Amino acid sequence: MDDLQKLKKLIVDLMKIQHFDSIAVGVLDFSSKKFQSIQFPEIKDCLIFDLASITKALTNGVVAIKYPKLFAHDERDFDNLKLLLNHRAGLPRGGRLSKSSWRQDILKYPIIPSSPTLYSDYSAIRFMLEIEERAKKSYRELLSDDDSDGDEGSGRGGRGFLGGQEIYFWRDLILNKELVARIVQTGERNRKIIQGEVNDDNAFVVNEFLSHAGLFATADSLLKTLLYLDQRYNLLKVMREEFARIKTEERFLLGWDRVENPQKTLAGEGASIHTFGHLGFTGTSCWIDLEKNFAQVILTNATQKYSYSRDGLNLLRREIGKYLWNHGKSILN
Repeated sequence: MDDLQKLKKLIVDLMKIQHFDSIAVGVLDFSSKKFQSIQFPEIKDCLIFDLASITKALTNGVVAIKYPKLFAHDERDFDNLKLLLNHRAGLPRGGRLSKSSWRQDILKYPIIPSSPTLYSDYSAIRFMLEIEERAKKSYRELLSDDDSDGDEGSGRGGRGFLGGQEIYFWRDLILNKELVARIVQTGERNRKIIQGEVNDDNAFVVNEFLSHAGLFATADSLLKTLLYLDQRYNLLKVMREEFARIKTEERFLLGWDRVENPQKTLAGEGASIHTFGHLGFTGTSCWIDLEKNFAQVILTNATQKYSYSRDGLNLLRREIGKYLWNHGKSILN
């Protein structure tokens, strides 16, 4: 049995103890630019997953590397943006947002320097609002690439949203019945199955593009996006520079999470201390190891029946993650 078949067997065995029914697993070698993914169930069409908080890395994290000039204000302003980006601005974790007043509610919170790290949806959304004010553009425009306007794409023409790699905003998805049919279910809302709509309640209520949740992707499209971000914006180089200047108390780097304890991480044993990525509430994960020049993604619909028990999901993340760090590159050969 080769490494790919062993991975498939591991996935099947782990899925037997889960309370959800769908998973996609992918690997990417940045050196060779090769990537591959598999999914369960093994159906013809690629399954589409709600990325949940991986959205933060693909919005705020990408804006941070695309537009360094937006940070080039006075030192205090720079620090405030970095604090928001890295969840150290003193904003609460979150709460219920109102469709009519969400902007005002988010903007009313003071930014408190020297705050401890507190992972916060509000901080992620506030960062978006602050950047939009400085750039005088919407986030959809900022995340679009136009090859005729290299550093700061206008969002018109060119490669499109996030390089045209089929990363979908949920409001766009629900207009396409063929795509909706490929989206995995992530739970219930008001006694209605959630399929195509974003799982996050605040993103659903606000019903606008937000930076904390709302992007959907297949495993392949997420891997292609990571490769594109490195080729176009030097993602790995920028993150190596961030790791070089890191302080011990910092968990987040330019909006990306990092592995703090390689023996206990949900990225799986085998990830180096120079690994960054993000988790998502719906059961998604994405990790890049700078020492291995290698990425892995695990996408699931772990909230399909309930979300209060994560033991099975966390075991799956650790076991598959460990296998991919050790055998992922051989799968690609």
